[in-house]
Amino acid sequence: MLPPFNPWLLSRIAADVVAASHADAEALAARQSQRLADLLASAASSSPLYRRLLKGSDPAHLQLDELPVMGKAVLMSQFDDWVTDPALHLDALRRFTADRSRIAEPFLGRYVVWESSGSSGEPGIFVQDAAAMAVYDALEAVRRPVLRPLQRLLDPWCMGERIAFVGATDGHFASTVTLERIKRLNPAMSRCLHGISFLLPPEQLMAKVQALDPTVIATYPSAAVLLAEERLAGRLEIAPREVWTGGETLSVSMRKLVQQAFGCQVVDSYGASEFISMAIDCPYGHLHLNSDWVILESVDDQGRVLPAGEAGTSTLLTNLANHVQPLIRYNLGDSIRLYSHACACGSHLPVIEVQGRSDDTLRLGRPGEKAVSVLPLAFSTVLEEGAGLFDFQIVQQGPSELLLSTGMRGEAAIGIVQRAGVVLAAFLAQQGLPDVTIHCLSDHPARQGRSGKIQRVVALKP
Repeated sequence: MLPPFNPWLLSRIAADVVAASHADAEALAARQSQRLADLLASAASSSPLYRRLLKGSDPAHLQLDELPVMGKAVLMSQFDDWVTDPALHLDALRRFTADRSRIAEPFLGRYVVWESSGSSGEPGIFVQDAAAMAVYDALEAVRRPVLRPLQRLLDPWCMGERIAFVGATDGHFASTVTLERIKRLNPAMSRCLHGISFLLPPEQLMAKVQALDPTVIATYPSAAVLLAEERLAGRLEIAPREVWTGGETLSVSMRKLVQQAFGCQVVDSYGASEFISMAIDCPYGHLHLNSDWVILESVDDQGRVLPAGEAGTSTLLTNLANHVQPLIRYNLGDSIRLYSHACACGSHLPVIEVQGRSDDTLRLGRPGEKAVSVLPLAFSTVLEEGAGLFDFQIVQQGPSELLLSTGMRGEAAIGIVQRAGVVLAAFLAQQGLPDVTIHCLSDHPARQGRSGKIQRVVALKP
């Protein structure tokens, strides 16, 4: 059975995305306002949770800041009342995402489902119908910069490309589900779309990338830097024509390193499991928010909305595309700045600056031995998927020594973190690091960085 896909709806939404891309700020605001009213009306009528929350209110006249802030843990605990389709049940969705053979399979014949990594301490399940997927598809197709216009004119469907996604490929994660969905909808794309797990030992990872010799690499900034370092060291002989990054913060220095190593342009995007295409680079290197379909509010630690240009401690997301699982003033966790000034590229879509994940890549190995680089998202994937540990911090204490801690308390927490240590040790051994010492602690709150954000993977400082 094919995943949800409505070509006529996609065509209509894509046409509107094209028009909105050239619209002024007033026209963008009008689209956003109407879509917010539609979302609130849908939630009030079809979600038992929001029917209670909005009782006695007129959705058409509600202001966004009148609505409560919602967190993932609260919403997931009331999942069956949160969603607008009574046929959706969390237990069934959990069983579905536990089966890796069903990645990108339509749930109940009509939904695309993916899970979040649990980076905020609570894993999530997110359900999209054909209408939401049409919005995500249209935003990607229309607003992703075309780096090689002549190539796209001759090959609009990328059939001549070798596109490598380097990331977490063994779970119902948004990127992997999206990749497999495309291949299910168009089997011919299987020849040009390839997933490579970043959990492979370094030699195997580099060998697979080398064998594919991709023309396009899609990955996380930390993984892009690792590949770039291997290229500069002469251990990886590939020449991609484009690099697409997302999922972590891409700094100016990281972008320069990747561009220098591969001699090609880098396009960065900002997305999350809750809305996979929130913002994307323009030719000037600025992230533009897709404000016609998503609302982001930068807030301080008291939940107060901050003015343009100020970085908050968290961000509230309202997804205007997904009426099945209403995400309204949802606490996303990232720190952003929203700017009101116009961009030199001419777009009236707001410019944002994102401080998302800021975890370190660890270089491990005993003195005198070759150091092995381990990506921060690899640690997260192994501990969450292999040990069910979501509240953790890893701090490197020596060349081959780690502290794995959790803020969880009690006897159960001790057992969980110790099991996580065993799982982590086995993973590191597969990476060629059999002698890493891992200290495990429970009831040990994570260290915060200067920004106040918790860094989950902290490298040894010189």
